[in-house]
Amino acid sequence: MTDTTRFFAQTYAEARTRFLQHAADAGLDVRSHAHPLLGRDHEPLAMDVVRDGPADARAVLLVSSACHGVEGFCGSGVQNAILANGALRAEARRRGVALLLVHALNPWGFSWWRRTTHENVDLNRNWHDFHAPLPRNEGYDAIAHWVVPATWPPEPENEAALAAYAARHGARALQAAISAGQHEHPQGLFYGGQGPTWSQQTLRQVLQDHGRRCARLGWIDLHTGLGPSGHGERIFACRDEAAALARARAWWGGNVTSVYDGSSTSSKLSGMMFEGAYQECAQAEYTGIALEYGTLPFEQVTLALRADQWLENHPEAGAAQREGIKRQMRDAFYTDTPAWKAQIVEQGLEATQQALAGLSA
Repeated sequence: MTDTTRFFAQTYAEARTRFLQHAADAGLDVRSHAHPLLGRDHEPLAMDVVRDGPADARAVLLVSSACHGVEGFCGSGVQNAILANGALRAEARRRGVALLLVHALNPWGFSWWRRTTHENVDLNRNWHDFHAPLPRNEGYDAIAHWVVPATWPPEPENEAALAAYAARHGARALQAAISAGQHEHPQGLFYGGQGPTWSQQTLRQVLQDHGRRCARLGWIDLHTGLGPSGHGERIFACRDEAAALARARAWWGGNVTSVYDGSSTSSKLSGMMFEGAYQECAQAEYTGIALEYGTLPFEQVTLALRADQWLENHPEAGAAQREGIKRQMRDAFYTDTPAWKAQIVEQGLEATQQALAGLSA
């Protein structure tokens, strides 16, 4: 387990090949949910699901990757490390916990180095009742034309306007306005959509298939892009319930942060993916976290997101500018160094072991 680089890849196609091979080496079947589009290299795309444990297990631990596409390089590496760790999987069986690995929730974004789905939707802002009125993000409405400007790089006046907004309302308020989720600007950032995405509908099917017979459900959703480089922040990923937060901190430590009390680096979001656990697995006691690994400073990550959305809105951009923006995007969410990967795997395996103990307590 010392050479953790072998769990990571340089493309989605390579990541998927490695995941399928690790599953085969572990003697586990894969169910693949084919995506309707092809990837950047014309490769087939799929949400791949591996279950290690009986169908009637009373406890299930779900570990998922690539909710935000390009962040899948990290999550896929952790999942491969879990599959390759025979002792960990044996411990899960001994504890009576079925392991459920869902590789590439958003395979299109993974392949194309985008954070969004092919519908340009943030999957972690897409879990709403679309028959009801959607929440309005008035903060984003006020700054949308500055966040994704008409030209790139943005004009100095544009950046001065965003800085003035932060000076008036605070840096955290600017972060919340940008990232909380919005439904009025389909060519903007953190767009929650006007209907369910393919990834949302497919994940619902996975939860129905694997989560409706258990009494306890744990979920570790793997992310990157917030916090200090290599540090895995454990962000409470449940509804605002004291009992669930107490369980999460009992399992994963008292340093589990929460968007509800302001302790997390993340803002409070709307339409979060964990709603699927409540909606599709209502019989289960659910406990989950987002394991959020830091990469680059927040300002650089935000700039990469803005540039990438501008590029999506401007297909006429030249090849050199396109290549530069896409590379900037991948680097913002994937630190391609052995030291970073070793940190990621170590913390991912630790969080998995802690969840197994919590689910079997």
